[in-house]
Amino acid sequence: MTAIDNEKSTIAIMILAAGASTRMGTPKQLLLYQGRSFLKYITEIAIASVCQPVVVVLGANAEQLHPQIQQLPVKVVKNLDWAYGMSTSIKSGIELLNNLPQKIEAVVITLCDQPFVSPKIINQLVDTYYLTKKPIIACEYGDTLGVPALFSQIFFSELATLKETSGAKKVINNNLNEVFAIPFPLGDIDIDTPKDYEQLLSSTKEIFEVS
Repeated sequence: MTAIDNEKSTIAIMILAAGASTRMGTPKQLLLYQGRSFLKYITEIAIASVCQPVVVVLGANAEQLHPQIQQLPVKVVKNLDWAYGMSTSIKSGIELLNNLPQKIEAVVITLCDQPFVSPKIINQLVDTYYLTKKPIIACEYGDTLGVPALFSQIFFSELATLKETSGAKKVINNNLNEVFAIPFPLGDIDIDTPKDYEQLLSSTKEIFEVS
């Protein structure tokens, strides 16, 4: 049982999907995974969680990507400054949340290219936030703390003023005393290169064949 239900949730989720995928050579948000694009897949994962509203930040290739999610119940932000780094996408998402009529208590920030993020992990972040009363709940993998991570609104201004090349991990590392970590070993897997994508497809194929 999750600690809250969908209707009462004031915890938003923000999907960062504005990057240009330069190392992939093609928009990785459009690569197929589990029968749909990465962007649609992670957006559907977010919708299936207890978090509301779901905010998707687009940037590079926004016109190509938007049709993937335009039928879904999400709020889309187009970050025109995407080329200046992930911090600009976080700022765009936080600005939208700050302008909503309802008070947003916290936000879960997640990426488009972590294929093993699930509603269960997202809900675990939310439940842990309520249980521990800690203002930052981060995932722990590969000797690091990172996203998906939940940030109380007391950190919204710090998130919105990150330096250009910084991501949400900077806020985690700056406030370690305020962080509670949950284990998510598969969070270490993200998809940046064609080789990463090939390995993902072959590993998931093996899982399905075994099961």
